[in-house]
Amino acid sequence: MFLIYEYDIFWAFLIISSVIPILAFLISGVLSPISKGPEKLSSYESGIEPMGDAWLQFRIRYYMFALVFVVFDVETVFLYPWAMSFDILGLSVFIEAFIFVLILIVGSVYAWRKGALEWS
Repeated sequence: MFLIYEYDIFWAFLIISSVIPILAFLISGVLSPISKGPEKLSSYESGIEPMGDAWLQFRIRYYMFALVFVVFDVETVFLYPWAMSFDILGLSVFIEAFIFVLILIVGSVYAWRKGALEWS
């Protein structure tokens, strides 16, 4: 039988963590002054008068480099708890983590050969 009262803390945390950002957006929308004009519509460049168009095209290589960084950064987040409890978990979890790292190495080699890791 599914006992709903065991998850009361979870539901309370979920509701509170959903309501706080919504309230913050609503309150800031109500309290913020509405001022439209040429200064408000211009792009901001550290207090300097903007030069040229605000829309710039970036090469896709920067996005690929950032994506590869995020993937391997998240890998560390997944591997850290495993490394901390390695002696408790046993051999089966070691094999699973090894397969996980192996898949990431294959992805790294693929990204390297495609040139996603080269900056120039």
